[in-house]
Amino acid sequence: MSDSKILPPDSDHKCRLMIKLRDSLENDSFVKMVLGKYRGPEPELLRIQVRQLSLKGEKQLSLLYIYKTREVTNNAPFADGIEMLENLIGDPFRSVHLFSVTGDVQLEVSKKGKCFWQESRPTHHTAPSDAHDADKKRYLDQTNPFLQALGVTDAGHRVIPSMARKWKQINKFLEIFQHAFASSGIARANAVQVVDFGSGKGYLTFALYDLLQHTHGVQTEVTGIELREDLVGFCNATAKKLGKDGLGFCQGDVGGYNPDSLDILIALHACDTATDQAIYLGIRAGAEIIMCAPCCHKEIRKQMHLPEVLEPVLKFGVHLGQEAEMVTDSLRALLLEANGYKTQLLEFVSLEHTSKNKMLLAIKRDSPSDPENTLKKIEKLKGFYGIKEQSLERLLKG
Repeated sequence: MSDSKILPPDSDHKCRLMIKLRDSLENDSFVKMVLGKYRGPEPELLRIQVRQLSLKGEKQLSLLYIYKTREVTNNAPFADGIEMLENLIGDPFRSVHLFSVTGDVQLEVSKKGKCFWQESRPTHHTAPSDAHDADKKRYLDQTNPFLQALGVTDAGHRVIPSMARKWKQINKFLEIFQHAFASSGIARANAVQVVDFGSGKGYLTFALYDLLQHTHGVQTEVTGIELREDLVGFCNATAKKLGKDGLGFCQGDVGGYNPDSLDILIALHACDTATDQAIYLGIRAGAEIIMCAPCCHKEIRKQMHLPEVLEPVLKFGVHLGQEAEMVTDSLRALLLEANGYKTQLLEFVSLEHTSKNKMLLAIKRDSPSDPENTLKKIEKLKGFYGIKEQSLERLLKG
């Protein structure tokens, strides 16, 4: 059963909706709220999803702003969150759907200001947990000074809304690294040397240093390599200010930095064959862990011919591009395996400069696992697609 009716423009529809929202929050029947049909100045904003959460024992509303290419979270105490929503409903959001375990309410506002009000039976019969993501395992303390210094958190140690995606990326990176570190040979080492190519503003570089130096108590030397001189200067000044003696940054790229040895190689901004150069450097230097986020897969795509059986699929450019990415990263993974590494291709949080969300993770084995058989697989794969050469393979052959 539902109760639907058209209300005149001057009816206090927003007040009725806000009362129901407050009631649902007070009696713990609130499930979620969705604001849609945005008609405001931000062209890429699509909708807002609202849920309840508990942060350090305080109940709050979490507003997830969903854009075409990104998401931004804004958490606020109940009173502030309700006030924010009240200012958004009707203008610029003309559609609101409130879900609670006692019943659903939908409010639609026309261009002329007329309102459509509908009440219906509940879609959800149990309220979701208000546990926040912060209750999940975290490898980085949100109060860490470097997060504020780099603009991830504010003076109150709250994640700045525009940096929510970066905060998620940092934690996902540390989660992946932690598992790799625990299963690698350097988990028992007293000192670790790390190189991070394309370190940018140093978010992940600082985080990795903190995890190794303070969480694991390992003597750590971390070097961030970055082309942009201003970022190198900023990161070095920040590291010095925070007293991070084993953390430094220098200007350069993967082609101009050749350490004799290193334990961990990170390359999350290496474009096209620069990823191959980074992997080669890691293999040559005997790195225990290699982490890359490949992008701009151009080399293989130009060489690939269309196998007859796949021609109906790969004749579409977007499919051919996706296939080239998959083949390129598979060849890299196989070459790493042939050189003594256990490899994985994992889903990662997409980086600022690319929508790609893949990470290549390699952990050094004590000895290669049947390298001859792996090399045969590589030749078969290249033959199937008509690939003549691949940069990492060429570098390894010398």
